[in-house]
Amino acid sequence: MKAPLVVGDITRATAALAVPEAEPDARPLSEGTWHGPGAPASRRRFRWTAVLWALLYPPRGHRVYPTVSGIILISLAMGIGTAAYNTANNILFITLALLLSCLILSGVLSWMNLSRIAWRFRLEPSLRSGQETVVALEVRNAKRLIPTYGLQFEVVADGRPGPADSLFLRERLDPEGGRVSLERPWRPERRGRVRVELARVTSLFPFGFLRKSFPGDLSVEAIVWPAPVSYQLFPVLSSARPYAGKPVERVGQSGDLHALRRYASGDSHRLIHWKASARSRQWLVRQFSSENQDGFSLWIDPSRDLWPRPEQFELLVGLVATLAEDLFKQGRLGRVIIGAEPARLIRRLQDVEALLDRLAVLEPEEAPGHAEVPARTRSRSMLVFAPDGARGVAAYLDGQKAATA
Repeated sequence: MKAPLVVGDITRATAALAVPEAEPDARPLSEGTWHGPGAPASRRRFRWTAVLWALLYPPRGHRVYPTVSGIILISLAMGIGTAAYNTANNILFITLALLLSCLILSGVLSWMNLSRIAWRFRLEPSLRSGQETVVALEVRNAKRLIPTYGLQFEVVADGRPGPADSLFLRERLDPEGGRVSLERPWRPERRGRVRVELARVTSLFPFGFLRKSFPGDLSVEAIVWPAPVSYQLFPVLSSARPYAGKPVERVGQSGDLHALRRYASGDSHRLIHWKASARSRQWLVRQFSSENQDGFSLWIDPSRDLWPRPEQFELLVGLVATLAEDLFKQGRLGRVIIGAEPARLIRRLQDVEALLDRLAVLEPEEAPGHAEVPARTRSRSMLVFAPDGARGVAAYLDGQKAATA
């Protein structure tokens, strides 16, 4: 017969377990794969013939063109060359040779400056329309001996200058895996899917006479959530409470213990059953029985007949997103129904994020508008959205106005 565990045994047992770390409030930046000449997938065996061929016949999209100072240098070289030819002066020929050598050396060094360079985007997964975010471009130097200087990255969003017109590498990027993160603020203008692309990569190194560039060949797609809107809340919603019944045999947050299960990412530390975790040598959390309570439901009819004005439909999407987040924080959101789609149960933060992803790409549909809520989704705690005048949007609870924007 085993002796019962005491406080010291529980302490030693819990110390042997890996304490789960609390999840941060904000989701981390999403990282993509490396692109560019220094990416692992694009590395090839070094051959001098390939190098000479690339110098003589650059690949498609690679450009070398002079800057303003380069044009002045070329004009000066042409003038000195003409004078040297007419006068047969050796000093002028030597000067012409030095100027042409500077141009050739500038082109070769700029080509070496761009070789074995890789980059990737890092975007915050939760982008909001109208709110400032950070676009980060991580750059890595895979060359063994030569550092990298003076790179310029042109970034566009949906074909327009977006997160930043240009990102500049102003410091030295050391060889052997040196990295730097270039960050610029960006404010998305509209909700929906947005494609952020690296249009071109340019090098002005070393003298700034020539500008060598080639396509960035990198794009990422992000979802921009609707912008939060300010709304007026009426007493019918602030004082209303969802119908609550007796506890039932399913997982919930009431006071009756239902079962124990293994710890999962996102569970609160307060739910950990320390004694049971010490006995089983694994983290176990408590599950409580749920009450017969569904919370408030939101029903959205996205038909074009009901929302003929685009600006009014955008206000509807913003109001639904803002109201859903506020009700979820208060623990009063049960489900959301969009048109004829299946009901979305809102139980976790991931469910709210999935709802915001759906609202970000929601567009008016051609289906005729519903005169009333379908019988299969009708309930006394359901919020129904309808136009409020020519520009406003209102939410109704059991026929009474509950919120307006």
